[in-house]
Amino acid sequence: MTTPAPTDAELVAAARSGSHAAFREIVARHQQAVRSFLRRVTGDPDAADDLAQETFLVAWTGLWRYRGQASLRSWLCAIAWKKQLSVARSRQRESRRAEAAEPTPAAPLPDHRLDLAAALASLPDAQRAAVALCLGGEFTHSEAAQVLGLPLGTIKSHVERGRAKLLAALGGHDE
Repeated sequence: MTTPAPTDAELVAAARSGSHAAFREIVARHQQAVRSFLRRVTGDPDAADDLAQETFLVAWTGLWRYRGQASLRSWLCAIAWKKQLSVARSRQRESRRAEAAEPTPAAPLPDHRLDLAAALASLPDAQRAAVALCLGGEFTHSEAAQVLGLPLGTIKSHVERGRAKLLAALGGHDE
């Protein structure tokens, strides 16, 4: 007879008590969801993997903050989202500094169709994250609202508008 796998709540309790094995199991259980979300949001697998590592470091040191009101997966993706926003802001600052120091002419846009990654990258940050969670990550609208810290109606609007923009950018139509 096999013993049932521990629940996330049991793993969190054990990890809070210092069990590295319990936290390794949390990582094993949820790293794919976190990485997939970050890959969709960033469009860069290497950056997504780095952010996922940072996410789990923050989770390990801040596990005491998890109250169980949302699923553990949602809590981890919320940390990942905040990490990604921080990195994106840093990159924007660096880009503005570089542009101010040495302006470069804009490259001509390719005349072929945008691929999905480029279409996703064209969406505003919060809209891209909502689409990545709900359409790509199988999160419910409510879970995405918890992850992103936005009202449920805003999430629904972001997903619908983002989906429409993706369809238009990819030359599709809504059926």
